[in-house]
Amino acid sequence: MANTLRISGLASGMDIDKIVSDLMKAERMPLDKLKQKKQLLEWQRDDYREMNKLLSELDTSIFDGIYRQATFTKQTVISSNEAAVSVRNISSTSQLTSTIKVTQLAENAYMYGAVAVGNANFDPSQTLLSQDSNITKNNGYTLSSGTKEIRIKAIKSDGTMPTEWTTIQFDPSVDSLNSLINKINSSQAGVVAFYDSRTGRVSLTAKNTGDASEGAEIVIDGTADRFLIDVLKLPQDSDIAAATQDPSNNTIMLGRKGKNAQFTINGLPTERPTNVFQINGYEYTLKQTTVSEVTVTASTDVDAIFNSIKSFVDKYNDTIAKINAELKEERYRDYPPLTDEQKEAMTEKQIELWEEKARSGMLRGDSILSSALSKMRMNVYTKVEGANIPSGFSQLAQIGITTSSNYLDGGKLIIDETKLREKIKENPQAVYQLFNQDGATDAEKGIARRLRDTIKETIGKIEQKAGKTVWTNQQFAIGRDLIQINDQIDRFQDRLKQIEDRYYRQFTAMEEAIQRANQQSMYLMNAFGGMQR
Repeated sequence: MANTLRISGLASGMDIDKIVSDLMKAERMPLDKLKQKKQLLEWQRDDYREMNKLLSELDTSIFDGIYRQATFTKQTVISSNEAAVSVRNISSTSQLTSTIKVTQLAENAYMYGAVAVGNANFDPSQTLLSQDSNITKNNGYTLSSGTKEIRIKAIKSDGTMPTEWTTIQFDPSVDSLNSLINKINSSQAGVVAFYDSRTGRVSLTAKNTGDASEGAEIVIDGTADRFLIDVLKLPQDSDIAAATQDPSNNTIMLGRKGKNAQFTINGLPTERPTNVFQINGYEYTLKQTTVSEVTVTASTDVDAIFNSIKSFVDKYNDTIAKINAELKEERYRDYPPLTDEQKEAMTEKQIELWEEKARSGMLRGDSILSSALSKMRMNVYTKVEGANIPSGFSQLAQIGITTSSNYLDGGKLIIDETKLREKIKENPQAVYQLFNQDGATDAEKGIARRLRDTIKETIGKIEQKAGKTVWTNQQFAIGRDLIQINDQIDRFQDRLKQIEDRYYRQFTAMEEAIQRANQQSMYLMNAFGGMQR
């Protein structure tokens, strides 16, 4: 619609703009109501999302704390000789008293070249082919361009040898000794290669310790390309390296065999391919041999487990207190959201105080939150059933966690510190089962699992109602209501524009009529005045 030509009240002497503005105030009242309704929905949506954030934080707290078995396996482990043997708990929930005497540490096998790769002019950073004249080669080996393959095996972490070779490809016209060593080290061969510029020799060291009982711990395939043997002068395997003899039959050590760790634990002689291993859920680290036995003891870390449970209780209490406060918050219906015009007439402090009451009670008595609180209380009150739950560990009250007798606390949990510590010390695994036992029904599920199920269900319901920040309005109920209100606001604003234009047209017509009347009056007065003269 074209803009109406607006004429001020020059003819009538009236303030047309003010009259139209006053008339429009009454017309705009329904629009203000729509905007206030929109604001209330936005506040309600935001408060719902705050509740979801609160529930998500509780879920994270449960997951990171009492939901993890590691929380309940924490122990204080003491070694009488930490410099020789250290122990840490991995998964055991039982006490430990152990003695261990270390007679041999596990060692890596290694081997190195009998002589230097080349003469004093050899440069390991240049291509092998360019250094051909500076490299000494055995058995008539000839360097040439093109892809070559070397194959290596080395002991695995479990002390056995792989059945397949690891193949490394290189091209003497492209690769230097340095780049070939990098290829070996980044491969799955299980060795670390090293070039010593001082001696000019290359070494191979097994990444894993241990004695491969069926043979050498490092083996080079001598039937393939013999570059490692004839150019780098490496022994064919680490057993040969450890027993190489010179022409006079004197043994010259060009390496060593791998060794297993050998020790006696609780009177039983045994061995492992590595110095770090697990027995009955404990990880032992052997650092040096010992003359006498080392005593290791492990007992439940009651303080650590207690603190984790207390952290959960504190977070649970804080969460239900905030939800209860939201459900009981007063709704001040005499304080609707302020219109833009009302805000213009108020100070910032007045606006702040008004809106504090206006947005109060957005979730008062909300059915989703009320249902969630009821379920959460049932989750923590109800007995956990199942064959894995020992007598005396099927309810929170039995381990020293009860509900406040003050109904105003809304189901707050209270800890009897002495009793809870005693129960943790008595059977930490049973406490873990109370919180985390899995089952087909809620009755068989541990308290933490029940709570996480309830939280997940509640978050889902709230998201259907109030969505998430990344969702569009079309994806949740309040958002769809907001779409409708925005459409109503747009239509009403178009209507107001039409009404305002109509008022101006009417007043413009009136002004024009008055102006014509005034002109006619002036004409008549002038005419009669002329006749009188």
